[in-house]
Amino acid sequence: MKIAITGGTGFIGRHLTRELTAAGQTVVLISRGVDDRDPTVRELKGATFAAARLDDESKLVELFTGCEGVAHCAGINREMKPGDFQRVHVDGTRHVANAARRAGVRKLVITSFLRARPNCGSPYHESKWAAEEIVRNSELDYTVFKSGMIYGKGDHMLDHLSHALFTVPAFASVGLREKPIRPIAVADMVKIMVASLVEGRLSRQTVFIVGPEELLLSEAVKRVASVIGKHPLIFSLPVAFHRCLADFLEHVMKIPLISQAQVTMLAEGIVQPSPPCDALPVDLAPSIPFTLSEIRQGLPPPGPFTKLDLMRL
Repeated sequence: MKIAITGGTGFIGRHLTRELTAAGQTVVLISRGVDDRDPTVRELKGATFAAARLDDESKLVELFTGCEGVAHCAGINREMKPGDFQRVHVDGTRHVANAARRAGVRKLVITSFLRARPNCGSPYHESKWAAEEIVRNSELDYTVFKSGMIYGKGDHMLDHLSHALFTVPAFASVGLREKPIRPIAVADMVKIMVASLVEGRLSRQTVFIVGPEELLLSEAVKRVASVIGKHPLIFSLPVAFHRCLADFLEHVMKIPLISQAQVTMLAEGIVQPSPPCDALPVDLAPSIPFTLSEIRQGLPPPGPFTKLDLMRL
C-alpha cells in the first residue's frame, strides 16, 4: 500500500513513516522541506521525500496519485504572521482534501486537537475545527483524530520541558488551579493511525485519543525532572501571566516554550473532547503509561536552550 503524509518530516509524520515502512508499506513524505531535525527518515527503505506546499494543489494531486491513503499531519501551533492558522489549517486542508479526491485516494485521515471547536475565541482551536469539517464533508472515506498531548522522541513536550529545566531551576504551572492532562505515547498514536489507513478501521468517524493515565502537568514535570536529575521549584501562576509569556516567546523562539494556543489548552485541561465524539474501540485504546522509562526514551540530548532556539525562523 502507498500512503502520502503531509507534514511528513514533522513529529507525528516521522513516527508514522517509520511504522508504515517497517510494515512494508510505501510512503511519500511531503513537507516544505524546512524540518531537518531527523533527516534519516528520508532515507528509510520504502520512503521518498517530496518538497511541496499545501497551497500547491496541482503538485499535491501529482504526489497523491497512486496513493490509497493520505495522512494529513501538517500543522502549526503559533502564527508567524496574522492569518497563518487560516492559511495552513483551513486553506491547506481544503487543498489536501481536493487533491486527494482528484487523485482518487481511498482514505483521508487528519490529526486534530482534542478540544478543537468553533466559536471559542482561540484561532488555533477554531481553525483546527474548520479543518475537521472540511475532511468530514470531503466525500472521501475519512477518520478525524482529536488527540491530546502527544509525547515521544522529537516531540515538543519532552524536548522543551527538559531544556527548560536545564535552563531555569523552576517551573510555573498554568493557572492557580491546575487542570489535568492525559499524555499519549506517540507509539500509541501511530498504531491507531495505521489501523485506520491500512486496515480501513474507524471509517467515517471522529474519534478522541487520550493516554491511559490522568495527572497534573506539575506531576509530569516532576517525572521528567527526576529522569534528568533536576529538582525544580514548582509553583502556580495565573493564566494571564502565561498569556504574556507566550506572547513574548512566540516572538523570540523558533518553537516557543509555550504558545497562546497551548496556554488555552492547559488552562482548560486536556482530558475530555469538545464537542463530544466517538471513543476508540478497546483494542485500539492507548495503553502506554507516562513512565520514567518512556520519558527516558523520548528525551533529547541533555542541556539548556541555546541561541539557536532563540532565533526566530
